Amino acid sequence: MALPQRHRLRGHRVFERIYRKAPRLHGTAMVLRVWPAEPPLLPFQERGHASSPWRCAVVVSAKVSKRAVQRNRLRRLLQAHLLEQPIVAPQPVWLLISLKPGSPDLPQEQLLGECRHLLHKAGLTP
Repeated sequence: MALPQRHRLRGHRVFERIYRKAPRLHGTAMVLRVWPAEPPLLPFQERGHASSPWRCAVVVSAKVSKRAVQRNRLRRLLQAHLLEQPIVAPQPVWLLISLKPGSPDLPQEQLLGECRHLLHKAGLTP
């Protein structure tokens, strides 16, 4: 299940800001970056949408897996997992999850457990 439009993070300016300035939380299989939302950086057509408490992007590069099918499965797995999490933030935030090479070899439960742990460490889940 893909992220609904209101939770999907898009726009090159958004990604540039997050990659340059957001603090990183490292796990063995992924990196979580959290940044306070800045709606003026969103693409023009998305600025007027009702603000969501969070937006997210999952990045799975070709370094993680050469097979697009496997990269897409990992991305969809993490996106569906994020929709199930009770993410609470005092202000709207943007999340960027980047998978590390070797993460496709881990069991699904370990990947999802690490995602839960990083969200908790960031103070976004109870």
